[in-house]
Amino acid sequence: MDAVRIYGGNCLSGQTTIQGSKNASLPILAATLLINGICEIENCPDISDVYHMQRLLESLGCRVEREDSLVRVDTSCLRESNMPADSVGVMRSSIMLLGALLARTGSVRMEYPGGCVIGARPIDLHLQSLRRMGVEIDQQELGFSARAAGLRGIVFRLPFVSVGVTENLLLAAVLAEGMTVIEPAAREPEIQALCEFLIRAGARIEGTGSDRLVIHGVEKLMPVRYRVPADRIVAGTYMCSCMCAGGSVFLKDAPVRDMEVVVEYAGKLGAVVSYESDGILVAGRACGSLPCALRTGCYPDFPTDLQSPFMVVMAASGKRGRIEETVFENRFRIVPELMKMGADISVQGNTAYVNGVRRLHGAVVQAKELRGGAALVVAALAAEGTSIVTNRHYIDRGYEDIVFRLRELGAKIELA
Repeated sequence: MDAVRIYGGNCLSGQTTIQGSKNASLPILAATLLINGICEIENCPDISDVYHMQRLLESLGCRVEREDSLVRVDTSCLRESNMPADSVGVMRSSIMLLGALLARTGSVRMEYPGGCVIGARPIDLHLQSLRRMGVEIDQQELGFSARAAGLRGIVFRLPFVSVGVTENLLLAAVLAEGMTVIEPAAREPEIQALCEFLIRAGARIEGTGSDRLVIHGVEKLMPVRYRVPADRIVAGTYMCSCMCAGGSVFLKDAPVRDMEVVVEYAGKLGAVVSYESDGILVAGRACGSLPCALRTGCYPDFPTDLQSPFMVVMAASGKRGRIEETVFENRFRIVPELMKMGADISVQGNTAYVNGVRRLHGAVVQAKELRGGAALVVAALAAEGTSIVTNRHYIDRGYEDIVFRLRELGAKIELA
């Protein structure tokens, strides 16, 4: 069964606990390669992207065990630096293993990574920065090999902010000789979590949370136990679910500090959101005085990963809105599917113009990528009648059992 059936029109109520962050877990699991020993990662989400990362680590010789939300990684038996094509091909984040493997083993061979279909996201900048650190890279049609006798620190000024390049440079730099400076560095909470993990293991990193990271290379890192923070994107998705379906839900463990701009826009769209000591309380259906203009950007601006769910909120609000996408060039793939449900949206370049309707209607729609797939489930909660969202495997990449979580909140939803 690779689909979800949703019976729309039911208000939500109750509580759900927000899972650990996908976008923090993946680079932290990659970072365990830098440490000769056993690391324990708590609150690691049970999602397919984490499963694929575990499989990649195992293919390199690591021992990986999961006990509930704890993932234990033993890298003392690391024996390989050639990554299997079947795992690399399905997950873009496999590129972040490059810096860590080069730092630990001095050589890597891999095919070009796959995964998301939300934009080109070339890896040229990853390779360029590593070449500057002393890595020799031989590129072929399907993949590349890289080797380095030793990594050296550099000052690298990115032409634009990149989360992936910041992560790869961090992982390569912590064991490199000398000092590395990354600017402008990505400031996302997931980057901060990676820095916290590495510092706890013995790395010397200055500027965590700023757009300038300074890394002083050390000889080795030590095994640690680290708890992954909650997933702000998942919390934002369930917030949108309540805004579309109506009702009142408590998002336990939602990362309040990291969601200020999301809460701000939710308020503009009519939701009542209050901060609690252990999460966020969301109440009310979207009914704000639009038009509302939303522009995505790098943190602390509005996250591109929540653009699709907020488009759904606008589409079902009965008012007008505008969304400008500045991060990925192909993130409006949800629009034709929403129009099958009665949405009125037009796209011009990187801007979507939303003419909200009073009610969406049920339809059979297709998930085409992770966040858009989750957003279609959100849309179905607000729609009249029954909807089926196919290609559930996209949603499973980032959401722990979305059917169970929404059922906890009173949604009528099931596997199909």
